[in-house]
Amino acid sequence: MSTSYLIKNVSVLGGTPTDLLLEDGVIAEGSSEEAEVIDATGLIALPGLVDLHTHLREPGREDAETVESGTRAAALGGFTAVHAMANTEPVADTAGVVEQVWRLGREAGYCDVFPVGAVTVGLQGAQLAELGAMADSAARVRVFSDDGKCVHDPVLMRRALEYVKAFDGVVAQHAQEPRLTEGAQMNEGELSGRLGLAGWPAVAEEAIIARDVLLAEHVGSRLHVCHLSTAGSVEIVRWAKARGVDVTAEACPHHLLLTDELAATYDPIYKVNPPLRSAADVEAVKAGLADGTIDIVATDHAPHPHEDKDCEWAAAAFGMLGLETALSIVQQTMVDTGLLDWAGVAERMSYAPARIGRVSDQHGRPLEVGEPANVVLYDPTATRTVDPAESASLSRNTPYRGMELPGRVVATFLRGKATVLDGKLA
Repeated sequence: MSTSYLIKNVSVLGGTPTDLLLEDGVIAEGSSEEAEVIDATGLIALPGLVDLHTHLREPGREDAETVESGTRAAALGGFTAVHAMANTEPVADTAGVVEQVWRLGREAGYCDVFPVGAVTVGLQGAQLAELGAMADSAARVRVFSDDGKCVHDPVLMRRALEYVKAFDGVVAQHAQEPRLTEGAQMNEGELSGRLGLAGWPAVAEEAIIARDVLLAEHVGSRLHVCHLSTAGSVEIVRWAKARGVDVTAEACPHHLLLTDELAATYDPIYKVNPPLRSAADVEAVKAGLADGTIDIVATDHAPHPHEDKDCEWAAAAFGMLGLETALSIVQQTMVDTGLLDWAGVAERMSYAPARIGRVSDQHGRPLEVGEPANVVLYDPTATRTVDPAESASLSRNTPYRGMELPGRVVATFLRGKATVLDGKLA
């Protein structure tokens, strides 16, 4: 297989068409007789995407996903790096487990896998995990999260924020006040009352974010807010940034497009945490992503086996697939609506997540000579109908089944090696 590629007539970040030479793992100058030529007329080149929030389920739930299957899905979605959340079985709360996940990623080779370390032992919210040992491990963990659960004890959250300062880490909070969301099934509002489903109020998210930005300010640490979903949350983060708090936030593709009206189908494919919110919340999240209040898009790719979703709503697991559709959803909701240009997409899906995860020495780099050849070629004029059976994930729980989405990832390159060519795994 050719180790060098000459990508001709490609529009870098949507700009004037040019040629890109990928050679020896980097973007090189000039041309090459030996290079495999790719005609990229009409295609956009973006830096390889970086997902700060992925569930790869291994170890422990290999029936839902493995590091290999999840990274294949990531490559098909244009990602060259993903951060693997800690809620595995066993939990990634020790150096041993994070190193196992990191090594599995290296062996699979479809994209780089950066393990996220748990904040508390076993995600139990009772005592801090071995944050320092995970940071010093071969996996060099810099992002810590109990995602799926909230670090709800303010003393523990303060200690975690203080602790990670020593190695420039960040605590990524799943903002959900547990007492306000006991038994919660969907967004609290008029619709939840009508459907007879227990409500998940916006204030349960907003109260934790408000507390945590104040804690981060108090101890002078970095805070990252996972899957922000309400208009009030956007306002709180905007306020905190204006105060100079070192806070970043992410939005998920599904919170840019889908609303709580879908719960009326009682189809658990639409059950997610935080829940799908109102149309007004969706508009506020899109506006926050456009103006930079929300820093990044993260997928919260949450695979579940058939039996965990093919049941009544109350018994079903929370979560939906996201890696293979994220770029298309962002195009539909943000680019085609004029809220972002392609340079803005690169900032929110590559540069900024790499900076937050402290991996920008190798990912989220500009497409310039001498930089790592982490590149995605994307056709914004294509359309496709989502068929779960075609997913590289082991799970099928996509909420976009049967929907026509814009755009198609044509090729993905990880350090100059093709992981995807002509829309298929290389």
